[in-house]
Parts: sequence; C-alpha cells; structure tokens
Amino acid sequence: MDSSIESLLEEIAGVEDPVENLQSLKTALLSIPLSALRDSVSGQRFDVIFSLLNSNESEQIELCVEILERILMALSPVHLAQNYRAELQAGLTHPKETVRILVLTQIGRMVENPDAVTEILNNQDIFRTVIHCIGEEKLAVAKEAIRCLSKLSHSKPGLDKLFQSDLLKVMKDVMATSDIVRYRIYELVVEMSSVSPISLGYCANSSLISQLLGELTGDDVLIRATAIEMVTTLAHSPHGRQYLAKQGIMDKISNMIRGAETDPFSSLYIPGLVKFFGNLAIMDSPQQVCETYPVFQNKVFEMALDPDPVMIGVALDTLGLLGSTVEGKQVLQKTGEKFKAVLLRMSQLASSGATELRVRSLEAISQLLTLQPEQQTEDLLALTDSWFHLLSNQPIDMIRNISTQPFPELHCGALRIFTAIAAQPWGQKLMISTPGFMEFILDRTAGQTKEAKDSKYELVGSLVSSSTAAEILGSQHYISLKTYLREGPYYVSAVAAVSTEGAD
Repeated sequence: MDSSIESLLEEIAGVEDPVENLQSLKTALLSIPLSALRDSVSGQRFDVIFSLLNSNESEQIELCVEILERILMALSPVHLAQNYRAELQAGLTHPKETVRILVLTQIGRMVENPDAVTEILNNQDIFRTVIHCIGEEKLAVAKEAIRCLSKLSHSKPGLDKLFQSDLLKVMKDVMATSDIVRYRIYELVVEMSSVSPISLGYCANSSLISQLLGELTGDDVLIRATAIEMVTTLAHSPHGRQYLAKQGIMDKISNMIRGAETDPFSSLYIPGLVKFFGNLAIMDSPQQVCETYPVFQNKVFEMALDPDPVMIGVALDTLGLLGSTVEGKQVLQKTGEKFKAVLLRMSQLASSGATELRVRSLEAISQLLTLQPEQQTEDLLALTDSWFHLLSNQPIDMIRNISTQPFPELHCGALRIFTAIAAQPWGQKLMISTPGFMEFILDRTAGQTKEAKDSKYELVGSLVSSSTAAEILGSQHYISLKTYLREGPYYVSAVAAVSTEGAD
C-alpha cells in the first residue's frame, strides 16, 4: 500500500477534528489512477473512514463518502463482500442520503458479480433493507435501490432469493406504503421482467405483474395512466409482448380506446394507450397492428385533428414513428383521404402552430418523407413525392420560409425535411428547378448555431451521397457541394473572416 495513504490513515485515526486530514487523503487518492490504487489499497482496512461517517458534521461525512467512493471502486466486488458487509449494511440506514446511495451502488456491484453475489446472497438482512429503501422519501435513494435489486434478475440464485423467500412478502409489505411506492415496485418488476423469459416467469408467478395489469382498468385515472406507461415498457421485449398478448392485454387496451369516448377523464390516459400501440407497431408490424386494432389508427388521426395540444403532440410523434418504416408509409397511404387531411393539418401546424408543436410536426414530416436508397422503388418515390406536394402549393418555399425564422429548432427541423427529400431524385429535381435554392444550401452565413451548421452539413451530405445527384444537379453544383462537405460543417472562408477589418 502507498505509504503516504497509510500514514494519512494513521493520522486521521489519531486526531479529534479530521477534516483537514480527510481532505489530504482525498487529494492523495485522486492523484493515483484507479488501476494503481487497486494494488495500493487491497491489503488495508478502512474501518476508520467508515467510523467517521457516524458524525453530525456534514463536511466530514461528505469527505468520507468521496474517499470511500474512490477506495471501494478500486476494490473488487468479492473483496467487498468478504470484508465490508457489516459496514455496508450499517450504511444502508445512515441518515445522509449520499451514504445510502454510495452503499447501494456498491451492493449493486456485488450483485452483478457472479462470485461476489454468492457471498452476499445468504445475507437476508441486507436485501430486506435494500427493499425498504424503495419506500424512501428520497427519490435518488429509491432509484438506486431499484437499480441494485434489478441486477438480481441476471442469475437464477438472485431470482430465487428475491421471489422464493420471505423477501417477496417484504416487497409486498413495502408496496402497501403508498401509490408512489407501489409503482416503484412495479418499476422494479417490469425492469426485471424485461431481462429474459426466465426472469419474466419469476415475476409473473409472484402475482405482481397481474396486479399491475389489473391497475389498467382501475378507478383512479392517474394510476391508470402510470400503469399504461409501465405496460408499454414491458412490451419492449419480445417475450414481454408475447406474455401480454397471452393475457389479452392488447385487446383490453383496444377496448379502452373504444370506451374512452364516454369517459370525461380519458384525456389523461388516452395518450398512453396510443403510445402503447405506436411502440407495438414499430416493434412488430405496423400493418398487422393497424389491421388488428383499427381503433388505434382511427384514434391517431382523430387526435391529430384535435384542438388539445397534448393530443396533437402524441399523434404527431406516433405518425412520425409509423411513417419512419416502409410498411407504416404504405398503411397510412391506404387510408386515402383520411391521411391527406392529417397531412394538411401537419403542414398548418408546422407553419403556424405553437413552437413545440411546430418542431414536432416538422420532425414527423421528415420521418414520413425519408426513404433509404435501398427503399427507393418507383411506387415509394411516387408516394413521398405526392405527400410532399400535399403540404402546400409551393412546399419547398414553405419549408424554406420556416428555416429562415429566428428559432434554431425550427431552422434545424426544416433542414431535416430537405435532408429527407435530398436523397430522392424528385427532391433533387425540385431543388435545382427552384430559383436560388442551391445558393441557399451552400450559404454558410445562415444558421450560426452548432446544431444549425450540423443540420446543413447533413443536408449537403445527403445530396452528395445520392447516386443521382451529380446528373440531376449538374457537375458545377455537385463539385461545390463536395467542396462544402470536404471543408466540414464549421468552415469559415478567409474572405468572410477579414471582410470586417477597417469597417470602423
């Protein structure tokens, strides 16, 4: 062990007010790289630092936390499990939240390590206390406890410990504390269920998932909205979706959308139901989801035309998500006039809605119009071309006008639409036939933020990488674009840089 650290520890043990010495120890520890520190601290006990946590002095406690953070990260999880279990367990009930978070992080490291976890699993009291931390008032502590326990899902012994011992009863007792704490336990269960079909099996057998699913149709609409969010997270994994389908949840949520017409409070949970199906469509198949649950697609169109900005926002995000896939584009196109009405609304919102809705509308339009080179069949190119022209009589001028407004997020959103059509031959023809448009693209003085410069650079890159651009735009424009690309997004020409000299 490093002699200076050793002597500092001895000094700390012998003084009444250790703050200055703790500061010196912290400095010494931070000056040694973590890999070298491992060899320095492995043979030493740090009981003195743990004992100094028992103080009313905030500065002393925080210094001890910073020192222990450094030291414990240098020690292996197995070493911690074998030598510091009692100290860590005591730290779980410390009045300072930073101490509790430090300890939970270290227990998480041990749980993750296959050798250390066997050392710690037989200590029921530690896990009982960690579960109680989920019921904590301090959210940061509860979140760290959830993170720590969720790691038990990576091994069978860990799952057995949590679900096949009296810890399950502890979890259920903690759940009864309040609605907020109940949902934190659900969050843990959903996180663990997502890991594998095996962990999902344990969670399902504990009856906690069926309890969560029951909350979908509870009387409290706010609880219902939170439950929908949790179930959407559960649907992110293939085994989670399979389980939900088997439980009839997709049909249940479809019926909830249908029944929402007569519920005056439905606006609180409808966005969540729509997001559920939107995510499902992207992960499975837009066509299958829209055909099996037509109420979902109808509701999205209805929400896009709704006056409520919350409804519009969710509809825009969902339409963008659906339209980002070829299959989703085809599903939307099949609805004919219905989707045309929605596109027109999106165009109006992009031009003159509230700023946040304008940004979301521009984002959705760019997703709807994007086609990768390998997706550019004659039919799909005709589809994106027709959609672009539905936006306005002069869509290219409309989007360019939006890009010149003094809001960086609108400027970048408009450029993303141009980036989408720049990769397609019809878009390139439109650009070259619009007076002044190539000059607009090559003009480096417009949009001075980093995001704006990056967006313009992406637009230029989209044109240059297209196999049809050189022929459609002409060699002179194409060479100028390649030069722009070579110079990079933040290039400033020498002429522009010196032109202000002598202006006074």
